[in-house]
Amino acid sequence: MIEHAGDSLRVTAPMVIVNARSLLEAGRHCLRSGRLSERVVLDLVDVSEVDSSALSVVLAWLRTAAEHGISLRMANPPANLISLATLYGVAELLPLA
Repeated sequence: MIEHAGDSLRVTAPMVIVNARSLLEAGRHCLRSGRLSERVVLDLVDVSEVDSSALSVVLAWLRTAAEHGISLRMANPPANLISLATLYGVAELLPLA
């Protein structure tokens, strides 16, 4: 679901409502583990499907990262995630790598 490699977290599951709770907790666990540097890249290259729940999960991860002094940047976001963020007026909150 989430792979940790160096300073990168790679999401490998669809970011849809049925996975939202599991993804949220897996990401928070990684961010709270103390094994990450101050700068982490959230790589979404393997995410094949997103819905609006993906925005909630990403925003929650950003809050958790900030609480732990981690700068979290997104790489390879799916185009439809950016479209949803723009639609909801939160695109400027997504830190792109």
